[in-house]
Amino acid sequence: MFSRAPQQQANTPAPFYEKVKQAISHQIATGVWHPHDRIPSEAELVAQFGFSRMTINRALRELTDEGLLVRLQGVGTFVAEPKGQSALFEIRSIADEIASRNHQHRCEVQFLEETQASAAQATALNVKEGTRIFHSLMLHYENDTPVQIEDRCVNAALVPDYLLQDYTATTPHAYLSLVAPLTEGEHIVEAVRATPQECELLRIKEQDPCLLIHRRTWSASHIVSHARLLFPGNRYRLQGHFMS
Repeated sequence: MFSRAPQQQANTPAPFYEKVKQAISHQIATGVWHPHDRIPSEAELVAQFGFSRMTINRALRELTDEGLLVRLQGVGTFVAEPKGQSALFEIRSIADEIASRNHQHRCEVQFLEETQASAAQATALNVKEGTRIFHSLMLHYENDTPVQIEDRCVNAALVPDYLLQDYTATTPHAYLSLVAPLTEGEHIVEAVRATPQECELLRIKEQDPCLLIHRRTWSASHIVSHARLLFPGNRYRLQGHFMS
């Protein structure tokens, strides 16, 4: 059950989705729910509040965008680990980005394997060459259009169950955010041409420009993963928001 959140001072009643956000935020702020706790499902929240599923979904989506919740498709919604206040940018799951546009996300797993770190992978993860790591390659779709190739290597010692997850139901980003909460991140962005194999996966021509993001994430002082994220240039826009 929800405890009562503080009432708004303004006379204008809050939209229904804002009331849901306030109630959930209050549960987190007052310590009723702790980081990694699973919150009630959408269906349970519909029953508790009496609002539509669309209203509940919007509230959960906005709280996820704000960093208070982590949503794992097919698993549930969890209270996020508090973020450091010095974060300079936000790292979001591609599934959440696509959902925010009211489009459908799906993922095709090309491979998911245990291997030994090559020289490049070892440098990216700051481990010794030959260290046991996990390597995955996935193709993300927005509706029926391929929009991202995700080539990721993961420190197996930090995330031992990485290979056991169903990445058609969740995303590596969402799972890693839950089990190894992000404390630091690094983005390197460049314009590139895709390889013939990548062009085939993305259904683009070899001369089409692409955007490549190298993303490394840390939990505490350890590098958890390095991802090579390749987007067709005409299907992705890099956007940031800064405040002084």
